[in-house]
Amino acid sequence: MEPLLILHAVAAVLAPALVRRFGRAAFLLLAVPLACGFGYTIWIALTGVPVESHHDWAPGLGLGLSFRADALAVLMMALVTGVGTLVVLYCSRYFSAGAEGLGRFAGVLVAFAGAMLGLVVADDLLLLYVFWELTTVFSYLLIGHDPAGRTSRRSAMQALIVTTFGGLAMLGGMVVLGEAAGTYRISRIVQSPPSGGLVAVAVVLILVGALSKSAVFPFSMWLPAAMAAPTPVSAYLHAAAMVKAGIYLLARLGPAFGELAAWRWVAVPLGLLTMLLGAWRALREHDLKKLLAYGTVSQLGFLTVLFGAGTRDTAIAGVGMLLAHALFKASLFLVVGVIDHSTGTRDLRELSGLRRSAPWPAAVATGAAASMVGIPMFLGFVGKEAAFESLLTGRGTDTAVLAGVVLGSALTAGYSARFLWGAFGAKPGVEPVPVHPAGAAMLLPPALLSVLGLAAAPFAARYGEAMRSYTDTFPGPGHGTHLALWSGAPVPLLLSAVALAGGALLFLARKPLARIGEALHLIDSGRAYWALVRGLERFSLQLTGVVQRGSLPDYLMIAFVSVAGVGAFSLAYGPEPDLRLDLVAWDRIEQPVIGVLIIAAAAIALRVRSHIVLVLLAGLTGYGTALLFLVHGAPDLALTQFLVETLSLVVFVLVLRRLPLGPREDRPRVPFGARLTLGIVSGVVVAGAGLLAMNARQATPIGTLMAEAAKEAGAANIVSALLVDIRAWDTMGESSVLVVLTLGMTGLVFLRSRSYAPQPPTEKTGEERTGEEPRTYWLATSLPPGQRTVVLEFVARVTFHTVMLVSVFLLFTGHSGVGGGFAGGIVAGLALVLRYLAGGRHELTAAAPVAPGVLIGLGLLLSTLTALVGLSAGAGPLDMLSADLYVPLVGKLHLSTVLLFDLGVYITVIGMVRDILRSLGAELDRQIEEGESR
Repeated sequence: MEPLLILHAVAAVLAPALVRRFGRAAFLLLAVPLACGFGYTIWIALTGVPVESHHDWAPGLGLGLSFRADALAVLMMALVTGVGTLVVLYCSRYFSAGAEGLGRFAGVLVAFAGAMLGLVVADDLLLLYVFWELTTVFSYLLIGHDPAGRTSRRSAMQALIVTTFGGLAMLGGMVVLGEAAGTYRISRIVQSPPSGGLVAVAVVLILVGALSKSAVFPFSMWLPAAMAAPTPVSAYLHAAAMVKAGIYLLARLGPAFGELAAWRWVAVPLGLLTMLLGAWRALREHDLKKLLAYGTVSQLGFLTVLFGAGTRDTAIAGVGMLLAHALFKASLFLVVGVIDHSTGTRDLRELSGLRRSAPWPAAVATGAAASMVGIPMFLGFVGKEAAFESLLTGRGTDTAVLAGVVLGSALTAGYSARFLWGAFGAKPGVEPVPVHPAGAAMLLPPALLSVLGLAAAPFAARYGEAMRSYTDTFPGPGHGTHLALWSGAPVPLLLSAVALAGGALLFLARKPLARIGEALHLIDSGRAYWALVRGLERFSLQLTGVVQRGSLPDYLMIAFVSVAGVGAFSLAYGPEPDLRLDLVAWDRIEQPVIGVLIIAAAAIALRVRSHIVLVLLAGLTGYGTALLFLVHGAPDLALTQFLVETLSLVVFVLVLRRLPLGPREDRPRVPFGARLTLGIVSGVVVAGAGLLAMNARQATPIGTLMAEAAKEAGAANIVSALLVDIRAWDTMGESSVLVVLTLGMTGLVFLRSRSYAPQPPTEKTGEERTGEEPRTYWLATSLPPGQRTVVLEFVARVTFHTVMLVSVFLLFTGHSGVGGGFAGGIVAGLALVLRYLAGGRHELTAAAPVAPGVLIGLGLLLSTLTALVGLSAGAGPLDMLSADLYVPLVGKLHLSTVLLFDLGVYITVIGMVRDILRSLGAELDRQIEEGESR
């Protein structure tokens, strides 16, 4: 299964290039990964299920890549890959040859198919959630395919917000459920479901996610709005794939939790209400896609009822309807695309006479609609008969649900007849619409799906037997519901006849029903949604105005007050603190001396009113901390602290060029005494928390195990082993966070394009030289007269390459001595700082002509490749590999992927420093030069 997912990912990445090369014919090539997935699905179905695979990802955290294909997963795989293949082939003629954004659309569509395939085979709750959110993001991009259209953008955003809200609730439920079960493996949870009060809470939260994804009330509004997407998207996402994700989750967890009251009393009533409301709304829609969209909402409600009931009988009916619905609804959406493509309209009030002018689309749509209505001999009839039979239990609640389902089926028959009449019927007073024929590539996919709805019906019993390995996991024996062309029970057949007759009456009374519907339509769900969004936006703006005032002192005060409050609460309501510790005044005489110097610098800073002096005093406290690290025997920490403090001072100085350097005349709102008291209390709380944590320790300190762990990793430096061997995941995450912070800071400071890069000055000819330009002997460029320092230029020229060599030395020796990629990267960054200070912004370009984004991206790529190298070698991700080679004339050579990982950190740090110098240095220089030239 993993190769299939990789194949989809590769195809998605290559899709834009293929579309540029082959145009819309590239869709024929992009259908290959989905066709391979369908072939693999058929192979699994023939050879037997389940098929399982598992790869450890982070064993210490219990995380792994777990996939499992049982009968239910195979059914969903067949829908995702089979219908997906036909939809991608359909796209090869649906779009015009020069359609804008076609490459992006193709890539996202294939990526969505891969994410949906991963979702249905994932056997881990957290892995399922990852694929779940990927489908959300990709559906957002597909619905918003037309970025210039306001409707497209709003619809995409609405779908994203609603489904993401549900996804976050579902994530909370999954975490609670996984912790309660002691495992996140779905198959194990279903086999041995946990119990307890928290399980009911988890189930409700998971239902919120499932219902929002499948557009079940009250989350139904996003699906009709999503019809702004291209028709192939509607046929795939909103008929066979994305909206089925919530139904799949109900079906997957139903055997474990279907008997819970929280499950049934949420899923069944909401599903039944959705079925009725969606079908009722479809009776008065004029846009064919909107009509099918509301019909889809209704059918999703029907499926929610069947899988939400949590019994073996309703599950049998559910798998029958799940297959039938995907076939007939995808076919109908594709037919609407043919109509729109051939006539230029989807409004049933404008369409007339297509039954004669477009007989093949009419025949295809009639077959698909017959299955949707439940006409005998079609697969939809088999599923609906089984649904009626499964609810004939004699219990009052089931009888009420059955009555609702019959009414919903009648409404379905009514809007299906209205669809066929509106799309293909001849209407009095409406001229026949001119039609240009659609190609075979557009007509064959819906025709095949429609024919399958008829051809598969005789094999319904065999299909039901194949699904027994899934349906038998539901508790209780049931009362013999099965899939067949006719089950032999007269009552379900009678109910089907009642539903069809009711549908015919509803169609005949369509005009008065439309007027009644308009009169009863008091609240529009779409308008209610946007009103809620606007209300939340107003509230967030008001709240932001209160808590985000743009004042850093205010933010610090809030943070310190919170810290002091935590300390006060702990003293008032917590147990009596036990601070019996063996405290040592100092180990070496340098420690108190350095401590006094740090306290003195901090005390002086309290009364200083100059920005630049405050920065220098803050830097002294940082350098003092580095000295404390050094005398404590931690040279790595001391070096890193020293380098970071130096770089911080440079950044402060760059920023202060645009701020007043003189004393601050403004009177602080909070008196000095109050601020001093708050600072002292916060310091006491933090120090006390540290002492309490040390005293509360019961296990052996982990630090005592570091030396042995470093030895096993082949490292002589414990700190380096900790960063790149033992906790490489933390280092990779911290690097990513630093990158985000750097990009965010430089992006917020200036609103210039990220592609901005300083350019070297244009060289002047001999006639243009005035003799006033400074001559440069040491650097590529120099500062203007009055700002130039020849000594600094000389120092920069002489030391730059040496400092760069030192940075490389630190990179290579980090695993066995003091140094590492982070320290080496900062040293290299400081070398760039020196070149910039000596020669200005043009010198920075000459010293590092590569764009910062390229460096940052390359560094992160190298770190990521290290994870993949370990995984490809059969080890865990970020497991460092090593080998010893003998090289003639050189001797023993030790190779390790640690160097590759550290090199990524090194390049990333250089890129971040380069970006800071570009934004806070070169960009400020440009602004100052422009201001002086005015």
